[in-house]
Amino acid sequence: MPNETAAMAAAEAILVKHRVAGLVKVSVTTETQERVKRAYGARPASTVRSERVRVSADKDEAAIDQNARRLRWRVYATNQRADELSLEQGVAAYRGEYVIEQGFGRLKGRSLSLTPLLPHFEHCINGLIYLLTIGLRVLVLIQFIVRRNLQKEGGTLKGIYPGQAGRQTANPTTEMMLRAFRGLTLSRIIIDGKPHDHLTPLNKVQKRILELMKLPLEIYFGLVT
Repeated sequence: MPNETAAMAAAEAILVKHRVAGLVKVSVTTETQERVKRAYGARPASTVRSERVRVSADKDEAAIDQNARRLRWRVYATNQRADELSLEQGVAAYRGEYVIEQGFGRLKGRSLSLTPLLPHFEHCINGLIYLLTIGLRVLVLIQFIVRRNLQKEGGTLKGIYPGQAGRQTANPTTEMMLRAFRGLTLSRIIIDGKPHDHLTPLNKVQKRILELMKLPLEIYFGLVT
C-alpha cells in the first residue's frame, strides 16, 4: 500500500504532465481504521488496523488569477538603449516585422518567383533582382493604398475570392485583386483597312478595385482611344 510520500510524488508528476503545477493545491492524508476481530475457538480476540491514503486537490484561485494576468503580457528584448528606442517604438517595430517578412515571401514565392540563380553573369543577376524589387514595391503599394482607403471608409471588398462571390474582406492582398482582372482582353480587327478595337468591359468588382486605388476608369478605357 502506498504511503503519503509516494502518493504526493505521483500527484506532483500528474500536475507537471498537465502543466498545472502551482495552480492546484494537493493534500495527502492517511485515514486509519480499527476493528475488533472476535475470538474464534482457540484464537483470541484482536484489533485489526488498516490505513488508507487519500489524495485531495483544490484550485489555487490566487495563483490562477496571477497566471491569467501574465498570459496577457509579452516580453520584448532589444539591444537598443532606452533613450534611443521607447517602449511604444519597440512594440511598433516588432508588430511591423511581419510586413517585411511578407515582402520576402512574395519575392521568393509565386508572385515574383525569385529562385536560386547560377552566377554566370553577375550583372544580369543584379538587374533581375532590381527589376523584381520594383515589382515588389508595386505589389506592396497597391495593397497599402487599397487597405488604407477601405479603413477610411469603413468598408470591405468582396468578389475577389474564387467561388465565393459574397465573401468580404477589409484586408485584401494585391495578388487576390489582380486575379480579379483575369480574362480581360484587347482585340483589334481590321475591316476594310480600318482597325476596330474591342476592350472587355469592366465588372463591378474590377471598377471597385480601381476606385479604391484612386485610379480613374479613363486609364483603362483609354487603351482603345
